[in-house]
Amino acid sequence: MSTPSLSRPHSQGQVLPFRQSLMAVLGMCFVMVTVAIDQTVVGTALPTIVAELQGFDLYAWVATSYLLTSVITVPIFGRLGDYYGRKPFVIAAIILFTLASVLCGAADSMPGLVLARALQGIGGGMLVGTAFACIPDLFPEPRVRLKWQVIVSSAFGIANAIGPSLGGALTENYGWRSVFYVNLPVGLIGALFVWRHLPFMRQMTQAKIRLDWPGALLIAAALGSLQLLVELLPTHGFSLGMMGLAAGSAASFAGLILWEKHCSYPLLPLDMFRNRSLAALFALALLVGVILYSLLFYSPLLLQGGFGFSPQQAGLLITPMVVFTTVGSILNGRIVTRIPRPNVMLYAGFIVMGIACLGIVTMHRGTPHSWIVAYMLAGGLGLGFIMPNLTVFAQHTADRTHLGIATAMLQSLRMVGGMLGTALVGTIVTHDYLGRVTDALAASNASEWLPQLHNPQILVDLDMQSRLLAQIAQHHDYGAALIESARQALVGAIHAGQLITLVIAALALWVVSRVPTVHLTKKSKAETDPPPPSE
Repeated sequence: MSTPSLSRPHSQGQVLPFRQSLMAVLGMCFVMVTVAIDQTVVGTALPTIVAELQGFDLYAWVATSYLLTSVITVPIFGRLGDYYGRKPFVIAAIILFTLASVLCGAADSMPGLVLARALQGIGGGMLVGTAFACIPDLFPEPRVRLKWQVIVSSAFGIANAIGPSLGGALTENYGWRSVFYVNLPVGLIGALFVWRHLPFMRQMTQAKIRLDWPGALLIAAALGSLQLLVELLPTHGFSLGMMGLAAGSAASFAGLILWEKHCSYPLLPLDMFRNRSLAALFALALLVGVILYSLLFYSPLLLQGGFGFSPQQAGLLITPMVVFTTVGSILNGRIVTRIPRPNVMLYAGFIVMGIACLGIVTMHRGTPHSWIVAYMLAGGLGLGFIMPNLTVFAQHTADRTHLGIATAMLQSLRMVGGMLGTALVGTIVTHDYLGRVTDALAASNASEWLPQLHNPQILVDLDMQSRLLAQIAQHHDYGAALIESARQALVGAIHAGQLITLVIAALALWVVSRVPTVHLTKKSKAETDPPPPSE
């Protein structure tokens, strides 16, 4: 198949003719669907996975191991895509992600699953770092790009919409391993479309480019040690090892800044952070990551462990959040180019998200399902107003040679926020639950059952519950009451952890006020011309 001529746009604001643009965008849709399905399916199935593999202490690590490796690889491959073109990395990422999904499905222990998820995160980071930046390559003019992004947002939203329900149904009917194997057909279709229809384009065409490997190592060291510090500090306290991790992370960040200042081809161009608009957008990406991943991974635990719902029931109730992320994205695309101050959509998004977080914090077992659906709907609508605008505003503001790294930084910082958010919320939930369940058992003169109830995984494992109730029934008749007390303790602990999302939503509104007004006006022909084709 011949590569289309890229010397000039075939129509205003886009690089390829309509049909070729459509096929290329569909390829990107399959790529993003792969990542979206994995995130939402795993979140719903996670309580069941933890119950079977007996490792609630690693609950957060199933998410954070993926986020940790992703957050390291996103900026690296985002920049490599600027240098060498994005198509080869997208194809390699799909292959790696799909193979890692097979390893996740075959895992027979929690440590094994965590390691497989870390490998999957490398593939996911490569995908995110390169695939999202393909859209501004194909559609340089922001207004044209927004129209095409409706297709991408719809595909992403459909995947998110079916993810929770699919995860619950697969877990109940075929076992949790099937939630990872579902990535196989989607990944193969995505790889085929990208191979055949995505053009090869490079934003930087210098004859010789030196890779910034010291920068990559410093990013890995800084973020890796920070993640370990966040995870281990609550357990180990300010021990010598924790102080070493903190010092190592600080030194790595300082070394990264010093190195990138003098590097000829920096992996992380520091001049981006001197741009007031980009700096504020990066901060918002970090904050929205805390909210998004905290809700995504702890809402299923609240519904299943706290309220006693089945995985399928929980999936159905969470579905409105992911469905209305798409609805919000589509509405945003229709509104944002028609108003004089597009920044207003960011305010609207975080206000609606704050309302959703408040609703989840106040939710209890007797809350009507319609109210739960309304809270999830509001959360999805807010995300739909926020995330597309962060990407479009950053791509509109950044220099064209920084498109890949600017887009990757948004995704990477959102993952950093998710990494920190899930770790922090997880720590609060674990410790608060233990304190509450200890007090509840002491008040019932049943402290001898604390070893069986100190781990919340018993609340999502029906077999463990049945065995415990049988043990208690040999001596007492209050087994069901103890399980209910443990559920109430878990609900209170998750509410305490989710209070963080309310604080973050309020902080984000202040940061939005620091974003200079973005004007999505048409650019000149010189600005919209794509880069010359690679030889």
